[in-house]
Amino acid sequence: IDSVFLLHILPFLAIFTGVTVKAVVLGMLLFWGRMFFITAGYHRYFAHKSYKLNRFWQFVMAFGGTTAAQKGPLWWAGHHRNHHRFSDTENDIHSPRKGFWWSHAGWILCDKYNKTHYEKINDYAIYPEIMFLDKHDWIGPWTLGVVSYLIAGWPGLLIGFFGSTVVLWHCTFMVNSLAHVWGSRRYNTLDTSRNNPVIAFFTMGEGWHNNHHYFAASARQGFYWWEWDPTYYLLRLGAVLRIVKSIRK
Repeated sequence: IDSVFLLHILPFLAIFTGVTVKAVVLGMLLFWGRMFFITAGYHRYFAHKSYKLNRFWQFVMAFGGTTAAQKGPLWWAGHHRNHHRFSDTENDIHSPRKGFWWSHAGWILCDKYNKTHYEKINDYAIYPEIMFLDKHDWIGPWTLGVVSYLIAGWPGLLIGFFGSTVVLWHCTFMVNSLAHVWGSRRYNTLDTSRNNPVIAFFTMGEGWHNNHHYFAASARQGFYWWEWDPTYYLLRLGAVLRIVKSIRK
């Protein structure tokens, strides 16, 4: 908890270093780039198997996800599968019914849930390189932090990396918390999931959460053309480039 609190404070040190245009641009690129690795990689690929990648691109997607500092791909996806299996019941580890702050971030900070349950995601735990990333999930964010400093100096580290990481955390966590209490329901699912265009904007399509709970295996979460889902658009581009295969709709 102390380290998470410290990371929230670090961007404010920019009052001593100054804020540069390069650092701000870097922060925006790191926010949207890493959001894609979370939404397309950790979520739609590892948790739901909504499309296929070869082993090289699978590793790239996993490594990119680790740079978001949301733990390893197997930890993330394994707990998310648990969420879908027990949505909004007593066994759902981050249901808003247990309180907003618990569902938003409390459960992540709880030592009880630090362990990766490989038996829940043994379809990907068979790959030693993915297991390595999951057990050494610090490599990605530390590497990106150093690169951010080399690109834009102290402002690049404080604003470009730490600042965008904190914003990325809370935008991602909104799907667990707010997307179950704020929005509309198109489908009468057994959980409290809701569609929310504001959350969808900041999470590249993850805010169409009621759609997602209705058909979790779909790589597309914005079911209609007006439902903004850039993660899906980029996956379609990946299919054109023959990187992404067998997209489930």
